[in-house]
Amino acid sequence: MAFFASDIEVYDHLGRLLRDVAADDELGRPFARADAVVQYQLRRPDAVLTVGPGEGEERRVDLGETSLRPEVVLRMDADVAHRFWLGRVNPAVALARGEMTARGPVTKVLELLPLGTGIFERYRSQLEAAGHEALTRV
Repeated sequence: MAFFASDIEVYDHLGRLLRDVAADDELGRPFARADAVVQYQLRRPDAVLTVGPGEGEERRVDLGETSLRPEVVLRMDADVAHRFWLGRVNPAVALARGEMTARGPVTKVLELLPLGTGIFERYRSQLEAAGHEALTRV
C-alpha cells in the first residue's frame, strides 16, 4: 500500500518538509552548499518538488509546475522519497539498485546526499504532530 494517495498528500508532507528545511539556516545547508536548483520528480503518485535560489539568501521551494530550471534531478517513487526523508533509505544503495536515479553534475548530487539527521527528525516530528504516526513506522 502506498504512503500517499495523491500529489496533494505528497505536497502536504514532503513539500512542507522541504519548505521548512529551506527556511532553516542550519538544516538548509545541504541545499545551499550544492548551490543548484534541485528537482525531485516523484512517481506513484506523480509530484514534482523543486528547490532553488529565492530572494536574497532564502531558498525557494516550488510544488508542481515551476519556472526554475533544475540542474540536478532526482527521480524515485514517492514511497522511496518518504522513506528517504525518514532516514531509512541509503541514497547510494538506492541509486545502485535503480530505486532512485540522478541526473546532473555528479559533484552537486554528492553534496546533497549527506543530509543531516536533523532533517530526518524534523520530518518524523512533523508527521507525528499532524497525527500521522503510522507513516513513521516503515
